Amino acid sequence: MSVTPTDRDELTPPQATAAPDRPELQQAVQAFVDSGFAGMQMRVHDGRGAWVGTAGIRELGSTGQPPANGRFWIGSTTKTFVATLVLQLVADGAIELDGPVADHLPAFGLDPRITVRMLLQHTSGLYNYTGELDADGTFVPGLPSVGKPWVDNRFHSYRPEDLVRFALARPARFEPGADQSYANTNYTLAVLLIEALTGRSYAEELRQRILEPLGLRDTAAPGDSPELPEPHAHGYYRYQDGEQWEVVDVTRQNLSLLVGAGDLFSTTRDLHTFFSALLGGRLLPAPLLDEMRTPHGMLGYGLGLFVQDLGPEHGTIVHHNGGAPGGFGALMISTPDGSTTLTAGLTTGDSATDPAQEFPKALDRLITAVFRTTTPADPARPAA
Repeated sequence: MSVTPTDRDELTPPQATAAPDRPELQQAVQAFVDSGFAGMQMRVHDGRGAWVGTAGIRELGSTGQPPANGRFWIGSTTKTFVATLVLQLVADGAIELDGPVADHLPAFGLDPRITVRMLLQHTSGLYNYTGELDADGTFVPGLPSVGKPWVDNRFHSYRPEDLVRFALARPARFEPGADQSYANTNYTLAVLLIEALTGRSYAEELRQRILEPLGLRDTAAPGDSPELPEPHAHGYYRYQDGEQWEVVDVTRQNLSLLVGAGDLFSTTRDLHTFFSALLGGRLLPAPLLDEMRTPHGMLGYGLGLFVQDLGPEHGTIVHHNGGAPGGFGALMISTPDGSTTLTAGLTTGDSATDPAQEFPKALDRLITAVFRTTTPADPARPAA
């Protein structure tokens, strides 16, 4: 794959990396910082080549900008990697997509109606171990994943079996296959399924099946290590402690809380390489890739991917964005064939404004800048 010279130096600041004919992309990146994020690094690959840019700061108290290809915690973007691993095992004949999970994980006493598809599609009905919304929309925490409880607990090591047992001790949300509800539990179970089927660790399967074949040197499942390898920007978490608001650097955090559901770190370059290879048919046979990109239910979720039809101006996109419990976010968005990809890493700082509130508007502007497929008519000129 050929790239423009802007892609050569991973630490070049945005003034040098931003191609002169793509100011709309730099403006869209800056909009995230203006909305309250501390920093952002972004990569776009499309018919015009490769564009890389950053905005904001690398660390509070400094003026240095985020590294243009720095590592970051990718949160739930991890789920697309895990779904790909499971579907590779389906392709190998190790398990059937609509086969029961319980047969391979007998220690948990799972409902025998829960299938592999239901895990990957979030239709199993299993309780989400990081918390659920109750009937009136109030978030009811599960294991510590927000606020001061998470800050105080962010270096705790969890075993995936314990995460699953915590979830199974709570009532199911619905009968298997009857509805759809996003739950990290599904993907932690998927990791345990991978390990049961292969006899090897999830990290090793990830390395052998995806990372090494694609040359992804900056992506890993770190287990219970809290270290984010350099280069990286710093992420911060603002939380309330009694009457006081506190800000803490959470760059180091133990993501064993989200095994298979949000525990990877990566870079914009590696995410682009992975996503374009996946959607280009290099990792899965066509029928399973089609299943992955087929939306289901109220979430429009396929197998490890969200699928959205944005209308005639933007067409269809597939994506799986993510956020670590605190400090970091990731974007991974593409056309269904992988010909145009957008990958980005975000960090939060000490802004009193919750950047999540402004995130949808900034994301809409970004998607418009990257994925618009038609040019709107000039409002000053009557249509022909």
